[in-house]
This record gives sequence, C-alpha cells and structure tokens, in this order.
Amino acid sequence: MRRLRNVKIVATLGPASNDYATIRALFEAGADVFRLNMSHGSHDDIRVRHQMLRQIEADTGTPVCILADLQGPKLRVGTFANGSEELIERGRFRLDLDPAPGTAERVNLPHPEIFAALEPGSSLLVNDGKIRLEVAACGPDFADCIVTVGGTISNRKGVNVPDVVLPLAALSEKDRRDLEFVCELGVDWLALSFVQRPEDVEEARSLARGRAAILSKIEKPAAVKAYDAILAVSDGIMVARGDLGVELPVQAVPPIQKRLVRGARAAAKPVIVATQMLESMIDSPMPTRAEVSDVATAIYEGADAVMLSAESAAGSYPIEAVMTMNNTAISVEGDPVYRDIIEASRAAKRASVADAIVAAAREIAETTPIKAICCFTQTGKTVSLVARERPRVPILALTPLVETARRLSLTWGTHCVVTAPQERFKGAVICAARAALSDGFAQEHEQIAVVAGVPFNVRGTTNILRVAPCDERLIYSGDPE
Repeated sequence: MRRLRNVKIVATLGPASNDYATIRALFEAGADVFRLNMSHGSHDDIRVRHQMLRQIEADTGTPVCILADLQGPKLRVGTFANGSEELIERGRFRLDLDPAPGTAERVNLPHPEIFAALEPGSSLLVNDGKIRLEVAACGPDFADCIVTVGGTISNRKGVNVPDVVLPLAALSEKDRRDLEFVCELGVDWLALSFVQRPEDVEEARSLARGRAAILSKIEKPAAVKAYDAILAVSDGIMVARGDLGVELPVQAVPPIQKRLVRGARAAAKPVIVATQMLESMIDSPMPTRAEVSDVATAIYEGADAVMLSAESAAGSYPIEAVMTMNNTAISVEGDPVYRDIIEASRAAKRASVADAIVAAAREIAETTPIKAICCFTQTGKTVSLVARERPRVPILALTPLVETARRLSLTWGTHCVVTAPQERFKGAVICAARAALSDGFAQEHEQIAVVAGVPFNVRGTTNILRVAPCDERLIYSGDPE
C-alpha cells in the first residue's frame, strides 16, 4: 500500500484496538508501525495482537513493522494506612525502607538503590511531578525531605529522581522475560525504557541477539546528557516527552526534542516523536489546534515517525486519530516551507563511498525528473543513508529479507518491497523498474535511480548508482550484464 507522505505513523494497540477489523482499519487509515505496550496486557494478549498484525501483512502483501515497548523499572511509593495523605508546602516528609503503611509523616519507598544515590539537595518528584520534594538529609535507608510543592499523595504513586543517575539497570526481571518472549514471537523493534547510559542499550542488545533492532527511549535527564554515546550504540531513538517533561522544566523539552531529532537524523537512525500528540482525541473526534501544530512541528523537524499512545490504544476515536495524523502529514509535506526547512537542516557529513553514492542519488532526484530512488539492501543501511538525505522522491527499499523490510517500515520515506534475491545488476534494475511500475511510483516512459552494491548479497558494498528507464525493452537493449 502506497502512502502519500514520507513521515511514518506509529499506533499503539490496546483495548480500543484489539480485534482484526479495527487494526486493519488503523493500517488502512495510515498506521505504518504498531506498538505493543508491554506495561499492559498478558503475554497471551500480546501474542494474539502479533498474530493479527502478521495476518494483516499476509492479507495486504505489505510488510508490517511491530515495535514492542518494554516497561522498564517502576519506582513507586508504598501504601498508606488511610489510602492517601495531604502534603503541605514547606512541611516535612520522610521516605524510608520501613514496609509499614504510610502516614502523614512518612511512607515506604522500597528502592534502596534510590537512597544510595541521593544527596542533600536532590529532588524527588511524585505522581508525575505534581508533588515535589527536596532532600534535606539522607542515609542508606531513608530520606528526610522538605515539601516544595504540596498535594495529595496516595498508594503506589510513581517516583522520579531527575538529579542523579540511579544505580539501576534499564531492564527489570519482568523486562527480561518480556524481551525474550517478544523476540521469540518475532517483533521488529524493541523500545528500551529507563535508559541512562550506553551500557543499558548494550545489555539489551546482548539479550536480543540480533532478533530485533534496539530503539532507545530518551526520557531521563541523564540520557539527554549522554545522548551522543547512547545514539552511537542504538538502532533508533524515541523522544519520550512524557517523562522528560516531568523530570525537566517543560520549557526545556522543545529544544531538546529538536536536538535529539537532528542528532538521530545525522546518524541515519530513525527517530520517533511521542507522547500526548493528539491527547484530546482520547475523548473527542477532533483534536485541538495546538495538538495539530505539535504533530506538524515534529514533521517539519524531519522526524521519521510520530506516535499515538492512548489515542489509539484506549481512546474512543482510534481510527480518526490516525486519519488526523495522516492528513496533517500530507498537508505539512505539501508546504514549500517544509522542503526549505528539511534541506536547510541536512547534515553534510560524507565519510564513505556509500555516503557519496546516496548524496549523488538525492542530487539527481533534485535536478532530473526521476520518479523514485530504488535501493537494494540486505541490512537496511543503504536505505537509511538515502533516507538521511530526505530526497524529494519516494524511496523504494528492495530486499530479499522480510525482516529487513519490516524494520525499514519505520524509516522516513520508505516503501518496502520483498523481492527475490538478485545476482546481477541488470536483473536488479529490471526488478526495481517492475516494483516502481506495479506500485504506482512511475510509468513506463519515466526513469528511476537504482542504488546497489556489487557483488550482490554482500553487506556494506554500496558502490553503484544508475539512472534507468522503467521500460524493460530499453534496459535489455542497454548495458551488458
């Protein structure tokens, strides 16, 4: 199925999108990638959704990308004897390891690793930052705090620690079980929560053993500080603005978003902008103007994908939310200013033959009337490099590996086609021409650019670029094999 836009749409599945007909409708409305949230649902639930997605893939003949989002460690206070208590600004409150029910003076925080990392002056945020505490004194089993922002604290509310790098692994025992389950199931991407350092990503990669690509969620200040190192060991990035907006001043999030998107694009790695993009559409068939502008801003920045969370998982209007994103993307990408911004922000790094080849393909697309850039790839690297250039024409990703086609469905501008293995370049050109014709990207009298590596089926050999006709007769009568 050909999309009329380049940016991709990620839709989260949940109770509102839990049957074949609804998921198929989301796909037809514009969803390119489907997110399985491991924080909700049993393994049986996840397996059923995965099976439905693979059935849609078989029924439509289009590779479908599946992203499993791991929960990550959850830091929460314990319970209260009265269910909740009111904390007064400038009052005192203690967090400790005592499992006894909480009172107005204290509550259990069953995470000794937090106490080990705290120091006087550290901040603690409770219930998504609605309550703010400052550590006055602390030890290995307690933290005496001053309430800087008061409010109601209740059972098992979440705790954020923005000022320190916690001595916690990004993968809990639940995450390890979930990781193995979804990798065996056959997902294409793993989204890793609670990333603080590159070692967190490397641990997940060692457990995945190449069965899924690793996407790091940047949601903590420590991850922002270590972004370059985390990006270097990740296959992709998610700008997880929800927790970023809790642990950092909200006004700091937009410039951070821009830096993260540009960094990922320069590295030729896909980047998703996520969280609260069309939040009002959980309950309303129409978004706010500000939400549409938020989606548009991410597209203008050159993000590979924009994501729906509760809007498609638990909202009343999941299909309308996808349609809104799709229509917004088509409108933005049709704006001449969009192309000006994309080209002005293009990274100019050239360090290899492959870099030069894909830059030349993009320049040919800008100066001649070719209709598509067709890339033959094993790992997806060539396609990612072409996508980094943000060309003005569609990118056809041609690969004999369905796993590669699925993963590339997250990448900006790609239309993925699973082909037979090619042994000769002329055969590859013919295969590319047929794909461009059959999927409506070109007509017989028009031309395409073909990017490939010779010898074929060898990783990392991108070394050839040809402008070719779509008329097979002209290809056969042209260069020798």
